[in-house]
Amino acid sequence: MPSFPIAAEIFGLLLVFTRLGTAIAFLPGFSAVYVPVRLRLLLALLLSVLVAPALGGVLPPMPQSPAALALLLAGEATIGLFLATVVRIAFAALQIAGTAIAFLGSFANALVQDPVVDQQSSAVGGFFTTLGVVVVFAADLHLVMLRALVDSYATFLPQTGASLGDLAAATARAVADSFALGVQLAAPFVVVSLVYNVGMALLGRLVPQLQVFFFGLPIQLGLQIWVMMLTLSGIMLVFVAHFGRVLATVAGG
Repeated sequence: MPSFPIAAEIFGLLLVFTRLGTAIAFLPGFSAVYVPVRLRLLLALLLSVLVAPALGGVLPPMPQSPAALALLLAGEATIGLFLATVVRIAFAALQIAGTAIAFLGSFANALVQDPVVDQQSSAVGGFFTTLGVVVVFAADLHLVMLRALVDSYATFLPQTGASLGDLAAATARAVADSFALGVQLAAPFVVVSLVYNVGMALLGRLVPQLQVFFFGLPIQLGLQIWVMMLTLSGIMLVFVAHFGRVLATVAGG
């Protein structure tokens, strides 16, 4: 029938759009509240149009029943959500580091609306995540994110996919790695905070008349800001290297 090739092409485009569209809806930077939803859909559609012809030998034939089609689309959406979640969890290392630094530097009460995570967070955490998005796009890692989504078809084949147990284990490993990286990024501030608190404790014992809290709080704030100025570039370099490894893992499975 003449309409069958057209239907097959639409089915392949729909299958690719389901995975890529779901991933782009949750990828850091692309999923921010200041990015219009129509722009995300247009980007996902254009990327699907470009990728679908190259995946002709990978995509399965069109199912004969609506139930099989719905199951296939649900599997593709799950894989897209998993890929975006792993990348988003890796990006959360900056939020973890910023939150830890805010607590250590007495900035935790200064809350701002973080456009990346779409919720209120500490000023330091919001600054770190916003700067992380700027660095990722400046280093063209957003293109690597999109390339990793396309390369995922070499590992997660449509209709074959992956078991939920494997996806859950990979997500758990990503959470552990992200948390560990966040703590490591905040390590200089932990050391400075420990030295400062021990010094203030000794000073309070040696000079009981001194109001340590009112005397030490400006010093603590200034010291943490100074340490942030010294370590900010190194923090971003470590994060970018880790982010690149995560994208390589996502692309390779």
